[in-house]
Amino acid sequence: MDFASERQGMVDEQLIPRGITDPAVLAAFRSVPREKFIDPQYQKLAYIDAPLTIGEGQTISQPFTVAMMTQLLELKTTDRVLEVGTGSGYQAAILAEIVKDGQVFTIERFANLATKAEKVLDYKNVKVSVGDGTRGLPDEAPFDAIIVTAAAPKIPQPLIDQLALGGRLVMPVGGEWHQEMIRIRKEKEGIKRERFGGYRFVPLIGEFGLKK
Repeated sequence: MDFASERQGMVDEQLIPRGITDPAVLAAFRSVPREKFIDPQYQKLAYIDAPLTIGEGQTISQPFTVAMMTQLLELKTTDRVLEVGTGSGYQAAILAEIVKDGQVFTIERFANLATKAEKVLDYKNVKVSVGDGTRGLPDEAPFDAIIVTAAAPKIPQPLIDQLALGGRLVMPVGGEWHQEMIRIRKEKEGIKRERFGGYRFVPLIGEFGLKK
């Protein structure tokens, strides 16, 4: 397959018409080969506008969702970013392309998914960890931006605590069948909260998420 052409088509047909305008986000999506983060039997579907299974009951989100969440982070090239839910590693690669002078910390609770993603992530500014993402990574805090790629009834307090002043956190918040995409900003006056429509994600499992 002509993956380069498919990748360009994804940007032109799925992202730009639906409001993805950040030049850095669009450049990252044109650059990162999504097919590398998908199992061989599903690679021909790499650029369809839909989530795909990656094992352990987890998915790689549809391209538009990844792009929208990334755009909401309002990243600068020097930002330190925490991703909760490494999954395939694709979101971490997009982040790493944008924060070229910063760093991406990504945490995954399934060790086999973390190992698999680490092998594909060819970025010096990405660090993969295994653990409870709802606890964050306090030893690496504070973070300029935090992205959570799984849903919980509320934002875990440790993640709010680890957000730098002026930092942004984006995650889906709600019940099992329906969530709202939420962005918070940590400001001197307190937490500012914004809503960006309905979504459905896999559950965020952990001490400060859903306990299983």
